[in-house]
Amino acid sequence: MRISTSQYFETSATGYSKNFSDTAKTQAQISSGNRIQSAGDDPVGAAKLLQLQQQSTLLTQYSGNMTSVTNSLTQEESVLDSITTALQRAQELTIQAGNGGLSDADRTSIASEIGEIEKNVLGLLNTKDANGQYMFSGSKTSTPPYVQNSDGSYTYQGDQTQLSLQVSDTLQLATNDTGYGILETAVNTSRTQTTMTAPVVDDGLVTVSDGRLESLTTYNKAFTDGQPYKLTFTSSTQFTLTNSKNQDVTSQVTGNGTFDPKADGGTTISLYGVEFDIDVAAKQSALGTVADADMAGRTFSLGSKPDSISSTRNAANTSTAQLTSANVTDADRYSAAFPAGGAVIKFTSDSEYEVYAQPLTDSSQAIGKGAVVVGAAGSSITAAGVTFTVSGQAGAGDSFSVNANSHKTQNVLDTLHQLKSALELPVTDARSALALKNATDSALGNLASANENIDISRGQIGARLNSLAIQNDENVSLALANKSTQSAISDTDFATASVTLSLQQTMLQASQLAFAKISQLSLFNKL
Repeated sequence: MRISTSQYFETSATGYSKNFSDTAKTQAQISSGNRIQSAGDDPVGAAKLLQLQQQSTLLTQYSGNMTSVTNSLTQEESVLDSITTALQRAQELTIQAGNGGLSDADRTSIASEIGEIEKNVLGLLNTKDANGQYMFSGSKTSTPPYVQNSDGSYTYQGDQTQLSLQVSDTLQLATNDTGYGILETAVNTSRTQTTMTAPVVDDGLVTVSDGRLESLTTYNKAFTDGQPYKLTFTSSTQFTLTNSKNQDVTSQVTGNGTFDPKADGGTTISLYGVEFDIDVAAKQSALGTVADADMAGRTFSLGSKPDSISSTRNAANTSTAQLTSANVTDADRYSAAFPAGGAVIKFTSDSEYEVYAQPLTDSSQAIGKGAVVVGAAGSSITAAGVTFTVSGQAGAGDSFSVNANSHKTQNVLDTLHQLKSALELPVTDARSALALKNATDSALGNLASANENIDISRGQIGARLNSLAIQNDENVSLALANKSTQSAISDTDFATASVTLSLQQTMLQASQLAFAKISQLSLFNKL
């Protein structure tokens, strides 16, 4: 076989280059500590290594998310703790305000402190997080969750969406709680009312409180079906109670229709989850013991409060018109047509209007329309079974937001505002004293209800933080296992690599010497 000189040189150069490349590669594996310098070194190992690196990147991101969740929940828990402290002080003041020995000036002083607590709680609920976003507005983080209306009531402007972050491949944790979930769902314990139906003129001899909700389950199951109830006094120590079907339910009341007219603070009776206080004013007066004839025939109606309707004028309205009052005039129409989330009344001219469901958007369709009715008592409009009194002349484009309060729930800001307003009124007679008692009873119940909701939210925060701690331990274990597996796949075996490098260097030197010897041979040496 004949081998040309050029062929020999090319073959030698190729072999030398390969030996040098192998030596350089082994040297790089030793110096870098990584066995896999390219995917070609170990295709299967390289693919597995890529997957592990992706998992490591995710675990790093999860760790950052966990820090964000922890910071958010810790700040929220701190705010809720401050609100709890404020509400506990409000409860103490409410109990103090119920003391019959206080003067009007004393109650006014308490009202001032209640007002400051109201402002403090409002500020806490409108707290921003470290990113400048409102904590309790749900996903509407740029909108203050609570705003006070012109009538002193408060409206929640956020939504019910909780924000969340991924902290593992399979777990997401909420980073916030909404004002709706914390306060708007707090049970209203003063959702009932009492009205004297006979005699026509209330002389204040006997009063019956508006009632305090003690068992929501019993109330929903039994009380609502039989209302309104008629309480009729038959003597100075006895009464009967009938439901809306005129059925006698006196046996369902604690005490079975008897009460003590001389009891300090009155006698408490319980009817289907609601407690009412019967108080005879004459027990401490110069009249002495009240006679049976004075009490017999006095009647009261007991039932749930009807829905109240509130309206808010759009600040962009060009006219000064206002919706000054609202009353449900068609109960069936109201139940069937009034939007659950509230309505918007928009005037299309100075005498015609359309009704929309909230929120009003460019694509909203009118659910009703009508014309302004002008009568002897003034102007009015009727929408979804509710009649509104219109003060002033509305203009085209004017709109009003209308909301219904079913009194099933009540946020704590409204509770504090109502209590403050009640304490500012002077107590001059039995009727005003009863109004004060109803206000303090309502406030105590609703403050307790709000605190209960806040405690539940704080418990949920604690549960999420515990879950976060468990997941963090799991992620740390995964990260350690990931690094260990990556090391097993990619790290260089220094003992083996050192031996291989020595062999490759020897072979490289041998090939250099062999080439030098053979390259000097030619036919000219034989001539």
